[in-house]
Amino acid sequence: MAAHVLIVLFVFFSITSCVSIGDDQVLVEFKELLLNTSLLDSSWKKGTNPCDNNNKWFGVQCDNNNNNVIQALLLGGIGLSGNLDVDVLISLQGLRVVNLSNNSFSGSIPEFFRLGALKSLFIDGNQFSGDIPPDFFSKMASLWKIWFSRNKFSGKIPESLASLKYLLELHLENNEFTGTIPSLSQPNLATINLSNNKLQGLIPQSLSKFGSNPFQGNPDLCGNQIGRECKAVIYGEKSESSGSTKWIIVGLVVVLLLVAILFKSKRKDDQFEKLEKENLDEAVKVHLNKRSMSTRTSMRSSRKGRSRSGSDMGDLVVVNDEKGIFGMPDLMKAAAEVLGNGGLGSAYKALLGNGVLSVVVKRLRETNKFNKECFDAEIRRLARIRHKNILQPLAYHYGKEEKLVVSEYIPKGSLLYLFHGDRGTAHAQLNWCIRVKIILGVANGMKFLHSEFGSYDVPHGNLKSSNILLSANNEPLLTDYAFYPLVNNSQAVQSLFAYKSPEAILNQQVTPKSDVYCLGIIILEILTGKFPSQYLSNQKFTGTDVAQWVQSAIEENRVSELIDPEIETEKDSLEMMEKFLYIGAACTESDHDHRIDMKEAIRRIEEITDLM
Repeated sequence: MAAHVLIVLFVFFSITSCVSIGDDQVLVEFKELLLNTSLLDSSWKKGTNPCDNNNKWFGVQCDNNNNNVIQALLLGGIGLSGNLDVDVLISLQGLRVVNLSNNSFSGSIPEFFRLGALKSLFIDGNQFSGDIPPDFFSKMASLWKIWFSRNKFSGKIPESLASLKYLLELHLENNEFTGTIPSLSQPNLATINLSNNKLQGLIPQSLSKFGSNPFQGNPDLCGNQIGRECKAVIYGEKSESSGSTKWIIVGLVVVLLLVAILFKSKRKDDQFEKLEKENLDEAVKVHLNKRSMSTRTSMRSSRKGRSRSGSDMGDLVVVNDEKGIFGMPDLMKAAAEVLGNGGLGSAYKALLGNGVLSVVVKRLRETNKFNKECFDAEIRRLARIRHKNILQPLAYHYGKEEKLVVSEYIPKGSLLYLFHGDRGTAHAQLNWCIRVKIILGVANGMKFLHSEFGSYDVPHGNLKSSNILLSANNEPLLTDYAFYPLVNNSQAVQSLFAYKSPEAILNQQVTPKSDVYCLGIIILEILTGKFPSQYLSNQKFTGTDVAQWVQSAIEENRVSELIDPEIETEKDSLEMMEKFLYIGAACTESDHDHRIDMKEAIRRIEEITDLM
């Protein structure tokens, strides 16, 4: 009898083990209903381990410290379409991030709520449409990040969003949502964008801290945030006359836009106007808030003289006098040109009255972490830096509502512009020798910053090609560095590129290795000539996930296909180019523990350049 029981148990467990579904089978079943899966076909093979470091599956990120649990599916921007079978993913119990952005999926929203442990869900840039059920998020209590922008969703914004107590980022812009905005009062909510929908009514007071930008493009919204008084209008029951008025207003807006476009087309195409420019965000007018600056003090200080560095020149404190001494009146009188609106703040170029010095004035957002004394100490520390690959600040202004940082204007512009803003002569001039010089200069700058600011959680924090300016002799100059201690925590998540590293996306944590990831993206951008999708914030542009693309090509022994056609003709240097690609891949390793550190990255770069 006992023998029979043992046999039955043996058969039972044998059958159980035979029918259990492995992660490889789960993902293959998920893929089989998708279309245009060529980038997945070569590595997504049943019978192989999706988390095998020697044969990684494209777009699959695992936790190697926790039994190779699959944490993330990062499948953005690879042209996928077809049916999304969410049910099959339920068995991936460690899955925390799903990124399907910038693909070609359509139809009603899949039942992602069945993946109750998700922390981040990115489906922006597809063609999803229809209403989202009111209770859609009620069983997704762990969600931090929701990116549903640039689809065709309609109906009301789900009320269940208000129940997500950990919600950090919410992007619903560029859809067709109607109705009122739910009351979202989560204390950790750092970024929200509801612009360009059809929303109506009063903007909740709890969202006042975000200003007006997240609500633009909704003509029927009202509230203090956008300076539009609410009137007693029953939405959805407008008279014929009010409809006519609306179309008249729309017509006037169109006319004004056309006039603005015609006017802009007559202006000289300055290099900072091509890509909107340095930060891929909407170009906006920059207005100095004179009320927060003492005009009377400014003028009095201007008359008294400008003799010493560090004196308060009309609320403008000069911390580096190598380019001369100037005060707030000089800035107020200067001819200004808008550069753009980036993550850390808006910026403009000003030609000072002497006609010799041009400066960039950056208006910082959400930098109230320090009082004036601490802010002063941090900026002065940056101003004392002397390194050929780092651009120091010249002056600053500290006010309750305004914080400005002034630096020298570099005419040649940023690496981002030279690579992607004009695919003509500017890009062609970046030959292989210049690109090596840029990589080495950036590495030297980062080596210095990681020594000087080694105590910071992330010494640079915002390294990307828009923050690398090129001098007249193509020497790279790093900007926007070491701002991590100054920026409020919620704004840091939204603004600093280090928060695009895998560990930050998963766990909201940055370390010095987050800078290494950013350096890796720079190296891959320079070698491939591709625009990294990691830079995208407003989703107006398309890009390539260079980290995944390069990793996949290396695994499939297709490294030579990655080289930018502009430099692949330099046959004698192909071996060196491939070595740099391997360094870029090591720097962008998704597993934080397996990623090389900054010291090792620089050692490998110097090892290659020493042979030139």
